[in-house]
Amino acid sequence: MVQSFPKIYDKVPNYTTNPNFGKPPIKRTVAELLDLGIINLDKPANPTSHEVTAWVKRIVGIEKAGHGGTLDPAVTGCLPIALGRATRALRVLLLAGKEYVFIMKSHSPVSHEKILEVLNNFQGKIYQTPPVRSSIKRRLRVRKIYSIELQEHDNSQLSLLRVSCEAGTYIRKLSHDIGLLLGTGAHMQELRRTRTGPFSEDSCITLQDLHDAWYYYETEGNETYIRDIIQPIEIICQHLPKLYIRDSAVDAICHGAALTLPGVLRVTDGINENSPVAILTMKEELVAFGRSLISTKEILELENGICTRPDTVFMEKRVYPSLWKVSKHKSKELR
Repeated sequence: MVQSFPKIYDKVPNYTTNPNFGKPPIKRTVAELLDLGIINLDKPANPTSHEVTAWVKRIVGIEKAGHGGTLDPAVTGCLPIALGRATRALRVLLLAGKEYVFIMKSHSPVSHEKILEVLNNFQGKIYQTPPVRSSIKRRLRVRKIYSIELQEHDNSQLSLLRVSCEAGTYIRKLSHDIGLLLGTGAHMQELRRTRTGPFSEDSCITLQDLHDAWYYYETEGNETYIRDIIQPIEIICQHLPKLYIRDSAVDAICHGAALTLPGVLRVTDGINENSPVAILTMKEELVAFGRSLISTKEILELENGICTRPDTVFMEKRVYPSLWKVSKHKSKELR
């Protein structure tokens, strides 16, 4: 599935952010990245996702980390691992689209043409019941297949396929269902996740890469390699609709206030009522996730009112000045 970036519209053009407060994500220190960063790890076969996450914590010496979407022990590939406070952003990845390559073995020889014919039935919405070994309730569910392609076939029983799909799609069950339509039966023999949300296998790093980069950082003070590995949290919301806000609105959001329209400077398309959105500063720092109360069109056209209620705040208080407190104090003096 090809992902597109939301288009950005200026509500207040030519606004200049104050360089004395906050900082662009790429200028964060390594210590800050360890508390608000993401590692796109290439999970090896055999260990569990939980074990791999524990090894990452041990290597970089932190207490809190979490992974974005469990992979079975035998499965390899993209396993984004969030560090520190970034773990609160993982819910965005759990709902993001995924891409896999897998080897399917049919239970008797089948032709290349027959497989292509059957795969046409697995484009778009499909019905799935989670397998018996799954950890969730076994009930019929609808999942969307964005694309499924036959990459290689040896004209007997083995086929290499690539599938781009909605989160929560079971590839083992997909293989089984393809086998039923083939009339031969089939099972998944090997699986690799090549993408989850904005993270692809092209940017994956191994545990050895992480260990080596951390060694150079700790022993020689060389930050080059570890900075290449730990990405700022903002990448996790790369394809979410976004609202960019004034410096004066940032600390109010950090204290739990709703975002009002006068605080919005820029907005992307794709926002509707109750849409999940990312709230960012003009320096591209993630302030919070929230739910929009109105659409992109209304945000651009209206001047007053609440547009978004934050539900998860990432930026710490007092990074930006508390100008909202000053305004509140002055308003009391005027009454």
